[in-house]
Amino acid sequence: MSADDPRSPSPRLAGSGFRFASEQSGAPLDDLYREVVLDHQRHPRGREPLARVDASAHGFNPVCGDEVEVRLALDAESVAGVQVTGRGCAICTASGSMLAELVPGLDVAEVFRLIEGFRDLLRGNEVPPELDLGDLAGLGGVARFPVRVKCAMLPWVTLEDAVRSHAIGHAAGVARAGKEEP
Repeated sequence: MSADDPRSPSPRLAGSGFRFASEQSGAPLDDLYREVVLDHQRHPRGREPLARVDASAHGFNPVCGDEVEVRLALDAESVAGVQVTGRGCAICTASGSMLAELVPGLDVAEVFRLIEGFRDLLRGNEVPPELDLGDLAGLGGVARFPVRVKCAMLPWVTLEDAVRSHAIGHAAGVARAGKEEP
């Protein structure tokens, strides 16, 4: 594969052992998941500034250098808007983009259920059938690569920190990927 080939892994993934599930099994569903992840990586959602920011947190993974800033606009107990910015590998960028699509409109309890469901997916555990992970299901193959689990979880750990910081009256917090267990 050439560097211009859209199927080429990001330079951050080169040499890491990471391969999309489709590169291992050739299954059509894996190909679809790979395309979804690549679309989110190439065209990240949720980059637009919010009119107001009620909570924010900064996340950093010292192992690979991924950095994420999550800003939230909150209405009572629900998320009115999300902005996700930063720099990171394809997995981290795609995960943050998916977060920006899935979280607006959810109440705080639903946000925590979604975070836990995604954690379960990345730990190889069963996700509750009533929980719709949407495009996040495309990151399920990351579970086979423990170092990459931290990349996928960083935006979500940062979201969790922002919501918890807001709940205790602090406007900003810092999440560290090192806290996350695979």
